[in-house]
Amino acid sequence: MYTQKSFVLKPADADKKWYLIDAQDKVVGRLATEIANVLRGKNSPKYTPHTDSGDFVVVINADKVKFTGAKWDDKVYYWHTNHIGGLKSRTAKEQLERKPEQILMNAVKGMLPKNSLGRKQLTKLKVFAGETHSHEAQQPVALEIK
Repeated sequence: MYTQKSFVLKPADADKKWYLIDAQDKVVGRLATEIANVLRGKNSPKYTPHTDSGDFVVVINADKVKFTGAKWDDKVYYWHTNHIGGLKSRTAKEQLERKPEQILMNAVKGMLPKNSLGRKQLTKLKVFAGETHSHEAQQPVALEIK
C-alpha cells in the first residue's frame, strides 16, 4: 500500500526573502491582508502553518495610505498606559500625524495569529513613513500589490 507523506517545512530550511512594498495610495485593510500573507508564508507553495516560513517585508510611504469611507474621523485607536485612568485614544487622522507607521502595524498585527508565532512573524515587518528605508543592504525585491 502506497502512502504519501505530508510535506512539513523545517524552520532551518526556509529561505527568507526580502520584499519592498510601496504603500502610497493603497487602502490600509487590503494592503495589510497582503502583507500578513507574505509574513506568514502563505504566498509560498511550501507553506506550513506551525512554522515561521514567511518572508521579510519593508513598507515605505506609510504616511500616504488611504482609508475608505469616513474612517479618518470615525476609526479610533485605543491603548492603556498601565496607570489608573490611563486609557488613551486617537483618531486615525491624529495617528497619521503622530505615528503613521502604527496604522499599518496595528492592521497587520490584527491579521496575524494571536500567539508566540504571530509575535515572531510581526518582527519581520519593517514600516517606514517616508521614501527611504534602512534595509538597502538586504536588497529587497519590489512586490506589486493592487
